[in-house]
Amino acid sequence: MATSLFLSRHRSVRASGVFERIATPAAGGALHAELARALLRARDAGIADPIVIGAIPFDTTQPSELLVPERSEIFDRDTLPQLAALPLAPVVASTSIPGEERFKQGVRQAVANFTHSEIRKAVLSRVLEVELAGRADPAAIFASLAAQNPTGFQFRIPLASGAELVGVSPELLLRKEGAQIVSNPLAGSARRQPDADSDAAAGGALLQSPKDLREHRYVTDDIRRLLVPLCASLDVPEQPSLLSTNAMWHLSTRIEGTLRDPAQTSLQLACHLHPTPAVCGYPTDLARKLIDLVEPFDRGLFAGVVGWCDAHGNGEWAVTIRCGTVQGNTIRLFAGAGIVADSCPEAEWAETQGKLGTMLRALGAARPAVSANVETAAEAA
Repeated sequence: MATSLFLSRHRSVRASGVFERIATPAAGGALHAELARALLRARDAGIADPIVIGAIPFDTTQPSELLVPERSEIFDRDTLPQLAALPLAPVVASTSIPGEERFKQGVRQAVANFTHSEIRKAVLSRVLEVELAGRADPAAIFASLAAQNPTGFQFRIPLASGAELVGVSPELLLRKEGAQIVSNPLAGSARRQPDADSDAAAGGALLQSPKDLREHRYVTDDIRRLLVPLCASLDVPEQPSLLSTNAMWHLSTRIEGTLRDPAQTSLQLACHLHPTPAVCGYPTDLARKLIDLVEPFDRGLFAGVVGWCDAHGNGEWAVTIRCGTVQGNTIRLFAGAGIVADSCPEAEWAETQGKLGTMLRALGAARPAVSANVETAAEAA
């Protein structure tokens, strides 16, 4: 039976079974009416408090991966019993798409493009395809992620293909409860360091970095632009603060507002904001075209949104980062980095290495066997 989980400090959701799947793309506006009808059908079928849970792709013209579960409950994450660490099949190989030199070339290509266009930021990403010695167990990977990363938003979503989306995101795109909304974008990152003094210095340097502060401002300014017309009041702090995960420091801004129209659902609002410059670039449409030109793969659900929404429109949606799709003995991991005019290709590659570490540690990836021109998971952890 399909199991869906979305864990949050605010509210957590556990769901099982599939009453109905919704694949309608988010672009074009038809999705939200279809979701409303699906929730009505679920209520008519005897599901007392139906919800929708799942993910929206980076490219909103692609099919959504949403489902109305047969059963669901909202609970406090602190009441969840500690998930037992389950054995994982060892990693035997990993392949980066693109490889290191091609990724760095893409960074240089993006930077050169900035001088001939209006683009000021583009987020470039990469895939790490990891092969295990045996079948990958999404439950074991989720348990390992939750144990190693107790904060943030942990998620496990069964997909229509039979694969599962598993991850832990530090970034809240949109939470709605009644008329109140919260968005907490992250942009500008630095890798955590092993000793306390170096780690504190890395965080302090990030908070003073002109390059990262500029990258972050593109995101907060764009979210402000999109939310101001929808809100009776909106509080956007002038300066970011630091947010830390086990692997990374991030610049973070917590944005809070009161909606003019509380009938708008959390998913409608999340789709209104998506994709932010944190995962796409600025301006969004031009950055997307540059991404299509430079990236040699389809992002799919990576850099999309993942979460849930109830029949009253309340819910929570995180940005789908620090994640992987699990199928058979293969896991596709993803990481991205925000590129601006003064980006350094070596530093941006290192940033993606640090971000991949979250999922690789959950896999227990230490020293996989690799072939020529393939990076080791140990190097990426």
